[in-house]
Amino acid sequence: MKFGVMFANAGPFAYPDPLANLARTAEDVGIESLWTVEHVVIPVGYKSKYPYDPSGRIPGPENVPIPDPILPLAFAAAVTKKLRLATGILILPQRHPIYVAKEVATLDVLSGGRAILGIGIGWLKEEFDALGIPFAERAPRTGEAVRAIRSLWKEEPEAFEGKFFRWPPLESNPKPVQRPGVPIVVGGHVDGAARRAARYGDGFFPAVSDPAKLTALFGTLRAECAKLGRKSEEIELTAGGGFPDLDGVRRFQDLGVSRIVVPPPGFDDDAVRQGLHDFADRVIAKI
Repeated sequence: MKFGVMFANAGPFAYPDPLANLARTAEDVGIESLWTVEHVVIPVGYKSKYPYDPSGRIPGPENVPIPDPILPLAFAAAVTKKLRLATGILILPQRHPIYVAKEVATLDVLSGGRAILGIGIGWLKEEFDALGIPFAERAPRTGEAVRAIRSLWKEEPEAFEGKFFRWPPLESNPKPVQRPGVPIVVGGHVDGAARRAARYGDGFFPAVSDPAKLTALFGTLRAECAKLGRKSEEIELTAGGGFPDLDGVRRFQDLGVSRIVVPPPGFDDDAVRQGLHDFADRVIAKI
């Protein structure tokens, strides 16, 4: 079982010293990966419902610092040696795939092949409105953007033609260290996300921990894979939410999960160090 830490760029971790402490401590205790979140803006007074909390609101105030998800990972790459660096998630339909392909490939090169591109379709309609991107198009835009990014990561330039993006053969370099490209993990905790992961994901990351919910989602994933003639075992399963004990880890393993992502155990340096070392002693060291 691998373990990751999510929300790695939110709140105090938007700033260099807390982020460096989180990244170094995570690596020291045996955490495999660091996961950043994304909102380019938070529209004041938004009405859309945040899907990961019963309140329907993002944790914290609307002005909570949420930096770009890729730049903090490049910072973390410079202060670590083996920690994997993941967007968890990047809101792909809000971005042009040419830029995403270049930025993520650059991160992979600078980190020596440690990048993971976690993507989602987004939920905050008012954010899409501010960017001038149709909210209703976000799912098909995402699928097409994945194809476009993988096209740009190929060794030889090729033309791309889709509904939303099109271009003649282009050189996009450097290429990712990982071949044929950086792993793409599909985030989301609804059936549509599970089906998207089956169609084009290297991994699937529903940020929930409820066994019944995960069982249903993984069932949807496997059913969609069967329709497509794809082996569901090719898709790495990640789940998250809270700090599991050993029994909890075993329950995740029984569901086929190979990575558990947990939140930071605190916000100041001492709480991060103490909390992660405690989790490592209680759980990671005994797996």
